[in-house]
Amino acid sequence: MRSGTRIADSTIGAGTTILDHCVITGARVGKSGRIGPFAHLRPESELGEGVHVGNFVETKKTKLKDRAKANHLAYLGDAEIGRDVNVGAGTITCNYDGWEKHRTVLGDGVFIGSDTQLVAPVRVGKGAFVGAGSTITKDVPPGALALSRVRQQTLPAGP
Repeated sequence: MRSGTRIADSTIGAGTTILDHCVITGARVGKSGRIGPFAHLRPESELGEGVHVGNFVETKKTKLKDRAKANHLAYLGDAEIGRDVNVGAGTITCNYDGWEKHRTVLGDGVFIGSDTQLVAPVRVGKGAFVGAGSTITKDVPPGALALSRVRQQTLPAGP
């Protein structure tokens, strides 16, 4: 455990590195993982073996299975994330609709591109890809590629 880190009511598996300035409360972390710096694991977060949760990543009521990675700037709430999943920088699980919390489920081997919003309830099937900058509101079948971007337009500047 490094400087500025606080761990309460949690278990940390053997060989896991906890970097600077992490807050871990009510979480279970498997062995051989890497947490932080500046990660926040909130209650009911469960991390499997070899999981990486990096800088400025927050989890709440989320299970990341073995070797899943969320290395940069993400919020993962009320989610189940499969084995060998890569969650890109800036990904958010949009789990609250103003009245209820909903779950996001990512199958094994899923790749989530950077700056993606996953609007729950939603499932991304095993081995699927989500392109960077997408907002996913419907289930993605296994092995599929999901994109939801508006085509770029470049307009002349000024009057």
